[in-house]
Amino acid sequence: MSYVTLAQLTARFGEVMLVALTDRAYPVTNTIDETVVDQALADTDALIDGYLVRRYQLPLTVTQPLLADVAGAIAIWKLHTSEPDPKIKTDYAEAMKVLDRIAAGTVGLTAAGVEAPNVSGTGVQITDRDRQMTQDNMTGFI
Repeated sequence: MSYVTLAQLTARFGEVMLVALTDRAYPVTNTIDETVVDQALADTDALIDGYLVRRYQLPLTVTQPLLADVAGAIAIWKLHTSEPDPKIKTDYAEAMKVLDRIAAGTVGLTAAGVEAPNVSGTGVQITDRDRQMTQDNMTGFI
């Protein structure tokens, strides 16, 4: 499951931009090259999964709107073969910050279908023998 689809990218960035970024054929076909988009989406998904794997059970069953937004910013940045405009760079930097926050646990994914991985540890446990208070071991205190 991809975090963002070609339809979502087209709605967000427009067909003209996607044609300009993906039509690498000679002569140009003036269409979106879905193979190029699919590769960028696969790279984006792998990057996002790398941040999520320690906190969430993958694959996610539901795509979070936050992740779709992050994935769109990363995918469009990855589609650029030359220097992107400042807005694309800023969106990419913000998306990476969100991924850092998700990995650190300061931003969480809370919708249905998002589950934390099972943790086998039970936390800190302390065991010690019972302490008997007797006249002998309380010498100096009583």
